[in-house]
Amino acid sequence: MEKTTAKHMSTAQMTVTALMTAITCILAPMALPIPISPVPISLTNLVIFFMAYILGMKLSVASYVLYLLLGTVGLPVFSGFTGGVGKLLGPTGGYLIGFIFLAAIAGFFVEKFPAKIYMHVVGMIIGMAVCYAFGTVWLAKLLSLSFKEGLMMGVIPYLPGDAAKIIIAAIVGPKLYGATQKIR
Repeated sequence: MEKTTAKHMSTAQMTVTALMTAITCILAPMALPIPISPVPISLTNLVIFFMAYILGMKLSVASYVLYLLLGTVGLPVFSGFTGGVGKLLGPTGGYLIGFIFLAAIAGFFVEKFPAKIYMHVVGMIIGMAVCYAFGTVWLAKLLSLSFKEGLMMGVIPYLPGDAAKIIIAAIVGPKLYGATQKIR
C-alpha cells in the first residue's frame, strides 16, 4: 500500500491567508474612478504584491481567489463597493481574473529568488503585463474596441501608479517577507 502525505495548512497559514483576503476586501473597493475608462484605480495589485511576500505563490492565489469568490457571490468587495457576477462579467472582469495570474507570477518570483529584489520586481512586472493583457483583451471585446484602444483605455493611464506600487512593494515587501517567514 502506498503511503501518501498531504501537506495541510497550519493554523497560522490559514489565519494570515484569511487576513490578507480581508485586507483585499477592505482596500480593493476603495477605488478612484477616472473619466477616460471604466477601469478605476485601485490598490488591489499592491495588496497582491504584499501577499506574494507574506504568503508565497500558492497561498497568495488562494487568498485572491477567495476574495474573488466573495465578490462574485455578491459581497460589495469589488471596486466602488460593488459585487456580483455582473461585475465579474463586466468591463473590469478581465482585470479581476488577471489578478490571479499576478498573484501566481509575483509569488513565484518572490519564492524562487528570496534574496533578489530585482527579480521580485521582474516578477511583478511580468505579472502585471499578463494581467494587463488579459484585462485589455476582455475590455476590448466587451466594449467593441481594438486592442490598441483597449490599451489606451485600460493600461496606459495606470502605468505610472502601478510602477509606484511596484516600487513601494519592493521596498516594504522584503521586510514583510522577513517578518512572516515562520508562517510559510
